[in-house]
Amino acid sequence: MGASRARYPDAFRAEAVDLIRSGERSIPQIARDLGINDQTLRNWVKRAEIDAGRGAADELTTDERAELIRLRRENRLLQQEREILKKAAAWFAKETL
Repeated sequence: MGASRARYPDAFRAEAVDLIRSGERSIPQIARDLGINDQTLRNWVKRAEIDAGRGAADELTTDERAELIRLRRENRLLQQEREILKKAAAWFAKETL
């Protein structure tokens, strides 16, 4: 099994991104001081930029991604319900003949 990923609080992430934006130290220095991987910190900065509306046009914000996941889940459930109803309708039609 793979190692589980640590989940950092949103406040911690926001503070780390603010440290980067201050420009006083580099990403590797701040990452080392915080005890996280520098690529993780780069990802947080990129996500913060996207959420602030400064990302590429095709990149989804965190809220949009959450909504997309919710809608896909809802769509899958509705498709399953539709299949059940189709099977039930076919069964009742067969029973009445």
